[in-house]
Amino acid sequence: MKTVTIRQPAFRLKNVGKRDVRTQFCALPYRIKGGKVQVLIITSRGTGRWILPKGWPMHLSTPAEAAATEAFEEAGAKGRAVDHVLGFYTYIKNHDGSRYPVVAAVFPVKVDKLVPNWPEKSQRKRKWVSQKKAAKLLSDRELRQIVKQFDPHKLA
Repeated sequence: MKTVTIRQPAFRLKNVGKRDVRTQFCALPYRIKGGKVQVLIITSRGTGRWILPKGWPMHLSTPAEAAATEAFEEAGAKGRAVDHVLGFYTYIKNHDGSRYPVVAAVFPVKVDKLVPNWPEKSQRKRKWVSQKKAAKLLSDRELRQIVKQFDPHKLA
């Protein structure tokens, strides 16, 4: 088994009790094309900004499996999730008039196939971009760092 070092920056959620924080699982869908890593990014439903697929924990699914399910539902990406946390990032989720602090764990998903029709196709756009471009387009600073540091060759 190969050991991978995660360089996780510290994060803070101001004015929040630990029982108020929610957890989500995020997919970093990727492929290797021409020897280069490409990342599949999608638009958010609300603002149309570029994000990675993510969602809530799922009953009887590991966090990596939940991330892979989100990659399929939100981006139409089928692939293999690796049960290895790349890092964590925080954000505030607005839902039903409330604001929830969220800590998202990021899992790599090696994409084997993109399907032409998927559950959220009418609500999102998707596109393959270089790792560098993905890091520029994503709005969450902590997530940008995770994408920049991602090296699929270091996965077991």
